[in-house]
Amino acid sequence: MSDDELVEVLDAAVGAVARALDGVEDTRAVTARPGQYHLDVVADAVAVDVLVGAGLGVVSEESGVHHPDRDVTVVIDPVDGSTNASRGVPWFATSVCAVDGDGPRAALVVNQSSGERFQAVRGGGATCDDRPVRTSGCQRLGDAIVAVSGLPGAHWGWAQFRALGAAALDLCYVADGRLDGYVALSDGLAPWDYLGALLVCRESGTEVVDREGRPLVVVDHQVRRAPVAAPPGLLGQLLEVSGRGRDAS
Repeated sequence: MSDDELVEVLDAAVGAVARALDGVEDTRAVTARPGQYHLDVVADAVAVDVLVGAGLGVVSEESGVHHPDRDVTVVIDPVDGSTNASRGVPWFATSVCAVDGDGPRAALVVNQSSGERFQAVRGGGATCDDRPVRTSGCQRLGDAIVAVSGLPGAHWGWAQFRALGAAALDLCYVADGRLDGYVALSDGLAPWDYLGALLVCRESGTEVVDREGRPLVVVDHQVRRAPVAAPPGLLGQLLEVSGRGRDAS
């Protein structure tokens, strides 16, 4: 499957999720699983059907692992920011990342409220609605607007911070220079939360690492990580202060 064909399949999965979400009448309905909404399950079912039908393996937040023996596996969060979605907060996305033996190969992160679309192909750059994206280039923590997951244990010297509730979109906004950095404050993020945006970030010139120095490119339903993202000149400052912030929390 070519890169273009792969992106077409990812796009079909994202489109299937959009249509499924349009049909959800009670967005606050929950399932028996803690933290899972009915809209998560509905979105997952249609996306997995598209991806598996195209011959791809899948690792999904909602339904686990499908066909792990296939050459390309798509790591998917059908609705990243599902609490936002359940309450009508327009900051939630479908994140899909196709991973092969060399790592992330193609990714889409699409805001299902606005339709804003981030796309990346390994070695081919990253775009937002067909416009090239580039990191902000911010060099000073005191000038930076930083997104976080969780609550900082201290003021870290940034200009401002945001806790928006959808890591994939947060990271893509760092890639696009609208935010200057991102810090996960605990080991709470799974690969489906960040892998799609990771490729967008890498292709934009944004650096992304785990706070503890562990590999971020993992295709494992049980793994959790704490990604930090920023332009090259800012990343070290964020890593330094986020370590202190963790100790103070």
